[in-house]
Amino acid sequence: MLATPSGSPACADDGRPRRLAAQLADMIPGATTIRVSVTDPTQTWPHLHAVVNDEAGKTLELGRPTARVAARWILRVWPETDWMRPHTFCLADATLTRSDLVAAERGR
Repeated sequence: MLATPSGSPACADDGRPRRLAAQLADMIPGATTIRVSVTDPTQTWPHLHAVVNDEAGKTLELGRPTARVAARWILRVWPETDWMRPHTFCLADATLTRSDLVAAERGR
């Protein structure tokens, strides 16, 4: 996508999050949220990491390539986000929220 001299996209696309949510829902049946971070707990260096949950909150098992692709797609839709903190992408309403804020809303 072309950018203006200010660095913002030449044509803002407000539908990107919704299209991404639809693509990810098709790619990962049963998924409702995807938690993304660049700190994989099994790696010692920054590494894309995604955890997918279903409606009941249970973690869905994904292959590494699928998890990485989902995380990469989410990062590309929100490049300006501080990815040093994990974020949760809700597929139902196509919103991205910092994961610690999601936990606070649930009363943890």
